[in-house]
Amino acid sequence: MDYIGYAGFLPDQYRRESLIDPTPTWWSWRGKRVHVARASNPDAGVRALAIHGAGGYSGLLWPLAALAAREGVDVMAVDLPLYGDTVEPEPSSVRYEDWIDLLCEFVRAETKLDDRPLVLFGASMGGMLAYEVAARIGTVAHVVATCLLDPSDPAARRAATRWSFTSTAGPVLLRTMVPLLGRVRVPIRWVADMNNMSLDPALSRACATDPKGGGVQVPLGFLASFLGFRHAPPETFDAAPLTLVAPAADRWTPPELSIRFLDRIAGRTDLVLLENCGHFPIEEPGLTQLATTLRSVLEAVTDSTM
Repeated sequence: MDYIGYAGFLPDQYRRESLIDPTPTWWSWRGKRVHVARASNPDAGVRALAIHGAGGYSGLLWPLAALAAREGVDVMAVDLPLYGDTVEPEPSSVRYEDWIDLLCEFVRAETKLDDRPLVLFGASMGGMLAYEVAARIGTVAHVVATCLLDPSDPAARRAATRWSFTSTAGPVLLRTMVPLLGRVRVPIRWVADMNNMSLDPALSRACATDPKGGGVQVPLGFLASFLGFRHAPPETFDAAPLTLVAPAADRWTPPELSIRFLDRIAGRTDLVLLENCGHFPIEEPGLTQLATTLRSVLEAVTDSTM
């Protein structure tokens, strides 16, 4: 399903507005042909990069990214290896660290070409990816995340996967399996609770069966690398202001898991609970709260450069 199909699940008032179409572009990285959807605006004072998580890709995120594009922001959304239209020659070799390395190098490359301030918008697992990129790069203007699911937290690991053992011995067990079974690929919907992607069962089914998103197969080595990863300590994080826009009715990754990570962050943070929203935040009034928050962040970043 493409972004137009996902846009069909938006509330009526958003469907009545015209959706800005993404322009497909390509970026070469370590032998991969990385797809980047863009809505370019050379007159914009700020840029935004949307980062998806497991089961997502640029097409799924585009109806949300378009909220920023409608505000006149220069918007990008990248397809991480295994997902979307990115061409990955060796899908069995992809690991979580590859996603972080790719995003860091992409942000550095974009910053060399364009010095306008950059806001990172991370959805689901993309929230921690955006956080880690900001920590490593040091030049990101603001991070907005729907979720901050820290894999070092046993409760967060348990929420992230269907497998109960991941909250305890899972990371160690999977790590021992990697030499033999790390390249074995399984459907992401076997691992992640895609049934709770949305409060709308039809949208959850669409996400879970999308051959570019929830229908993708991921290597067990990727799962092991995610569950065993240690992100930058929040107690030392002050690389960028961070706003958590947590779906209040998220049945997959409850907001309290993200909030307790947010509370440990040393730098400036803000919390907005999106009322009546599930993991994929498309319900009202939360979607309008998300749009309002994005507008405020983007305006503040723009004003700070004047």
